[in-house]
Amino acid sequence: MTKRNLLLEIGLEEMPARFITDSIDQLASKVENWLTNNNIGFESINLYSTPRRLAVLVMNVDERQEDSVEEAKGPARKIALSETGEWSKAAMGFTRGQGMTVEDIFFKEINGVEYAHVSKFIKGQETSALLVELQAIITSMSFPKNMRWADLDMRYVRPIKWLVAMFGSDVIPFEIAGVQTGKVTRGHRFLGEDEVTISSPEEYEETLLGQYVVADAQKRKDAILSQLEKIEEENSWKIPVDEDLLEEVNNLVEYPTALYGRFEEEFLEIPSEVLITSMKEHQRYFPVKSAEGELLPHFVTVRNGDHLHIEKVARGNEKVLRARLADAAFFYKEDQKLQIDTALDKLKNIVYHEEIGTIAEKAERVRKLVNLVADRLEFAPEVIKAADRAAQISKFDLVSQMVYEFPELQGIMGEKYALQKGESPEVAVAINEHYMPRNAEDSVPGSPAGALVAIADKLDTIISFFALGIIPSGSQDPYALRRQTTGIVQTLNEKRWSISVENLVGLSLNLISESGIAKRSEEEVYHGLIQFFKLRVKHLLQERAIRYDIIDAVLGGEIGTVSELVQKADALQSASSDEGFKESMEALSRVLNIASKKEVLGDINPELFENEHEKNLYDKYLELGRKTENGVDASAYYQLLVSLKPEINQYFDNTMVMSDHEDIRENRLNQMAALAVLIMKLAKVNDILVK
Repeated sequence: MTKRNLLLEIGLEEMPARFITDSIDQLASKVENWLTNNNIGFESINLYSTPRRLAVLVMNVDERQEDSVEEAKGPARKIALSETGEWSKAAMGFTRGQGMTVEDIFFKEINGVEYAHVSKFIKGQETSALLVELQAIITSMSFPKNMRWADLDMRYVRPIKWLVAMFGSDVIPFEIAGVQTGKVTRGHRFLGEDEVTISSPEEYEETLLGQYVVADAQKRKDAILSQLEKIEEENSWKIPVDEDLLEEVNNLVEYPTALYGRFEEEFLEIPSEVLITSMKEHQRYFPVKSAEGELLPHFVTVRNGDHLHIEKVARGNEKVLRARLADAAFFYKEDQKLQIDTALDKLKNIVYHEEIGTIAEKAERVRKLVNLVADRLEFAPEVIKAADRAAQISKFDLVSQMVYEFPELQGIMGEKYALQKGESPEVAVAINEHYMPRNAEDSVPGSPAGALVAIADKLDTIISFFALGIIPSGSQDPYALRRQTTGIVQTLNEKRWSISVENLVGLSLNLISESGIAKRSEEEVYHGLIQFFKLRVKHLLQERAIRYDIIDAVLGGEIGTVSELVQKADALQSASSDEGFKESMEALSRVLNIASKKEVLGDINPELFENEHEKNLYDKYLELGRKTENGVDASAYYQLLVSLKPEINQYFDNTMVMSDHEDIRENRLNQMAALAVLIMKLAKVNDILVK
């Protein structure tokens, strides 16, 4: 079968850098799925993206669909055939609708029932006749934000300026938003030509390179990294590369050229975090450090162009950065006048959320929760004192000019300003740490005080919104409640604190209810919160590659202490490959299954035992209770439960739990229910799939 290359390019006004990577991945996925679903063979897909274009080059596409055979399912045999063996009207109508006759019918069994089927040969169509459907792929793409332009009803990430759609040397004809497909692309906005004809799809990348466009995003990124390394070597510098910043810069340029500039050394008196944030967040500059890791009065940026007039470009960037840093220096100097008590008074007038109250009111609830949790965990007095003070002043830096200008520095500036105002290092560190983990790559708080305030602050946020009925749904989570819940789960796991999620939620929910915020019943809010936390714990276990059925089993009851639950999952995952695991789970599951018939746990009366197997299992139950009363780790607890297997099997082989005598039946159910309580402390093992 002959083959051709396929090129599809969407030319746009400059897109936001943060949209580009996901958008080109989406386009490639849609094209690949379309080819696969239409039975069109191809070799590979190359991706190209710049601020002004999204493009895919599909290599060696078949010129015709593959022929296929499809089976169509019709009526059941008893409907298709009469009692005398004649074809029914239903059978004839079925085959006629498929362009076949009853002579083509054969029967296949599905779930124990035979159904009439016919096989249809479908001849593949010419690929060129189908490619116009690429129009629907382009218009079906979704973006975080869309816009309209001119008088069109169409909404898209940015206005479409040109379209290239080629199958070999032929244009695939269609039109979107008044733009007709063709062979004409556009070069670099300033260095290239406005119209450039592509002679064939495979020449796309080379043609654009001649127009100062590096269309391959990875090649652009490699070029940037190579240029940064060269600058490092020439100047004996270290240029720390933030991957997110590199990705953004790469999506801002079509022809990257790295250059560097400098700023006045006096600005180094400003905290380095401020300088780096100003460079990265506002200017997209890379900071420069010495070999020893000290911040230097230099920066590196990447221009969208060549080396011509590079010195002038550097001076222009220096001028822009100098103004930014002068502002930062002024803010930092002014913030030295701010007193913590004055800042706390200002927080009383800043609304956190119109239905939740002010930031000051939130901080007071967090402070109360910190002390309640610290009391449960019996922390040392000095830890409680530091956590209490940190919770009290945790938000004071929000009224500083520096944080107003650079919101990314909240907590970081709080730590620095707290130290300047005479707060203890433990309090200052906790102010910074209470925002941790700030993102998926961030670590949990290191200090006990920081972890206490972090958990309390996040809990208060999550439960406040749940109490109002503001709950994440689908991809919508404007208050980042999922991320904050994940942060709590990660912190509890790593700190190994012996406090249950249920206890934490209950403590915070009581404070929210007392504040009068809630619009929903406590029971409804509590149930929703526990399920929400379970989903986050499930995600944590999935990241540890725990089997899905084991995850369901350990989450079958209460969450309890997160670190202990993780240990239970790890223990079951490890044991699942052991010989005898299946038999052990089956024995324990028999107990849970029969115990489910007992709604209220009653006392066990040994005098009602009728055989030695009841007594043997009861003795093992008491022994298990004694061995675990001071606590054991999950692996040891699993082994203790497994040791019950012989007694459980002998019990069921020789004992009828559902006796005709009510008192004996109730006693046996009580014995099963009591044992089930101990088994459920490990997991709801009857949810584990065993083979």
